[in-house]
Amino acid sequence: MKSRLFLALAVLVLSAACKPSSLDLPRGKASASLTDAVEKFVAESEKDTNWHLHSVMVLQHGKVLAEKWMGEGAPDKPHVMFSVSKTFTATAVGFAISEGKLTVEDKLISFFPDRLPENIDENMKEVKVKDLLTMNVGMEKEPRAQTRDGNGSWVEGFLSAPVPRKPGTYYIYNSMATYMLSAIVQKVTGEKVNDYLTPRLWEPLGIEKPRFDESPEGINCGGWGLFLKTEDMAKMGQTLLNGGKYKGRQVIPADWVEQMTTYKVPCQPSGIRPEDVPNSRLNKDNSDWVQGYCYQMWRCRHNAVRADGAQGQYIIVMPDQDAVVIVTESARNLQKVLDAVWDLILPELEK
Repeated sequence: MKSRLFLALAVLVLSAACKPSSLDLPRGKASASLTDAVEKFVAESEKDTNWHLHSVMVLQHGKVLAEKWMGEGAPDKPHVMFSVSKTFTATAVGFAISEGKLTVEDKLISFFPDRLPENIDENMKEVKVKDLLTMNVGMEKEPRAQTRDGNGSWVEGFLSAPVPRKPGTYYIYNSMATYMLSAIVQKVTGEKVNDYLTPRLWEPLGIEKPRFDESPEGINCGGWGLFLKTEDMAKMGQTLLNGGKYKGRQVIPADWVEQMTTYKVPCQPSGIRPEDVPNSRLNKDNSDWVQGYCYQMWRCRHNAVRADGAQGQYIIVMPDQDAVVIVTESARNLQKVLDAVWDLILPELEK
């Protein structure tokens, strides 16, 4: 009896030891100047009543050098990602492409022939997967009213929306376009994005399957609704920095990482029309919102790229410094947050 009990306990201990931890990135020692820079970053947030920092993590050369949680943040607490979710949905699209289930040139309507309205917009017929990925659907307004705010089919609501511009020629931030990417992945794989990513991304990165909100029609929201821990975000950032590799294993196809992180189209913040940008205060010297849009990621100054969520959820990938910076928070002035990263943290990262 004792031997059986001992064996059972041994199996439990071994199972626990073999189970991947969500907090298993290697740690390193930060320089005094980097430690000071992170403290200054935190102090800057504390000066601003509209900037509530929840966590910050800095990695370089594959190691976590600095990490701090405060307010609502905690190492073991998943945080709402808002539009950082888009990067993960785009990753699912990349997996499906690598498995021959679709291409970026496929037309949106080809996936939903039975969901099309009787009188479909002629430009809608020309929308391609790549137009959804780059927010270049051709819409002048995101079709939120007839989709997210209703209980009907979000897919059918999107397909019924007007597309006054030629697809591929007009950028406007469009979270429902990402929802359609999620719907496409589910259609061609037979799995929701979250389930599809489980063996392909979550498990290889040692991320416990996260929560990913769904629409009334049972499709992961795609453009929002994902919840991850700070270290989960860091693992994704490190994987993107390494060209899709994590701990020596090619997890995300390298060519898809390149597609996701390289400039595709000009862009501007939501609510600002393309023709307004030259007359605004936004320019490439002072704004991280006009550096160009990729596949569900933003280009930044300093040759960086980021996954970006509302209220300042960031996975910032810095190839020149071989570094990743993660931020979770509730902030209003998002450019101020990025400025603080560039002004305080970036100079202390050795090349």
